[in-house]
Amino acid sequence: MIYADNAATTKMSEAAIATMVSTINETYGNPSSLYEFGQKAKEVLETAREEVAALIGAEPREILFTSGGSEADNQAILTAAKLGEKDGKKHILSTAFEHHAVLHTLEKLKKEGFEITLLDVHENGIVLPEEVDAAIREDTCLVTIMYANNEIGTIQPIKEIGEVCRRRRVLFHTDAVQAIGHIKIDVNEQNIDMLSASAHKFHGPKGVGFLYAKKGIRLSNLIEGGAQERGKRAGTENVPGIAATATALKEVVASIDANREHLVPIRDKIIAGLKEIPHSALNGDAENRLPSNINFCFEGIEGESLLLLLDDKGIAASSGSACTSGSLDPSHVLLAIGRVHDVAHGSLRLSLGEDVTDEDADYIIKSVKEVVEYLRGFSPVWRNLMAGKTPFIL
Repeated sequence: MIYADNAATTKMSEAAIATMVSTINETYGNPSSLYEFGQKAKEVLETAREEVAALIGAEPREILFTSGGSEADNQAILTAAKLGEKDGKKHILSTAFEHHAVLHTLEKLKKEGFEITLLDVHENGIVLPEEVDAAIREDTCLVTIMYANNEIGTIQPIKEIGEVCRRRRVLFHTDAVQAIGHIKIDVNEQNIDMLSASAHKFHGPKGVGFLYAKKGIRLSNLIEGGAQERGKRAGTENVPGIAATATALKEVVASIDANREHLVPIRDKIIAGLKEIPHSALNGDAENRLPSNINFCFEGIEGESLLLLLDDKGIAASSGSACTSGSLDPSHVLLAIGRVHDVAHGSLRLSLGEDVTDEDADYIIKSVKEVVEYLRGFSPVWRNLMAGKTPFIL
């Protein structure tokens, strides 16, 4: 089996599992308790906070542990909205291809009287800093733009966008769920005020994430009921999960350069192979993308059938975000970069793991070609295209 859906979730690393198990067995006290069992757990918790902070250039007090990226996104955006509202600023700037954890939170704020501007995304999936600058207004309280897109893998010029926001005195949040572990991140150097991350995207456990919030930003609470996380997130901390998160993050950050050197040639080999399929197109910029990400559209087929047949061949892939896999609508990300509905329905996302081999790449290319040809063989849409009854788009 070739697992090529690492953007949806990753396998926990052996080191992260070992850390989690040992913490469950040996450090099971409540970190809020004053006795020794509790204080040992507190020590593990704070050590993990220090380690995570150091890996992104932050201070420990700037790290808030959460249940994952979606919670972190919500807390960052709602915090900025509340702070802006106090100053009479109720405009938020984002993009049309954000994760739904961002877009749905913005939709909620729109119903509460905030004005939301979603920048159009260029065909290559890149957001331009000058367009961000032009769209910021006097009443803008937040710019939130994802670091790397979860579907098409394009990497944004975060440092430059952050510079714009810093100069315009607007808070800047980035959803870095897909970027962290693949790209070197330094929140100070890259002018980031708030950042969201999720452990299961970098070989840590599910149900754990963190929010970086620059010192001086007074976070709004999503969960009330206790003094945990400096009073900003009630509930007993998931100490084993948090400890495993720090272990996993240390591993992937230490391996960023080696993983990139391994993955990029394999990624590019698969891209070149799939481009040989007639009437296909790579989605997103060919160069400025995550080393693990490949996203294609194939005209004349349905993505769901493609995935099921690839699964029969032992390849686990997706057609987009796992968070919207139950939807019959085409990807909002692909629509945002200009793909029409009919083409966006026939999409394939491959997100490679560090253990992928050249042989795996050959098998993926061969299998996708076979499945696309098979599906087109009995597709009425494809027959109409070949007969000239409808024009090709790709």
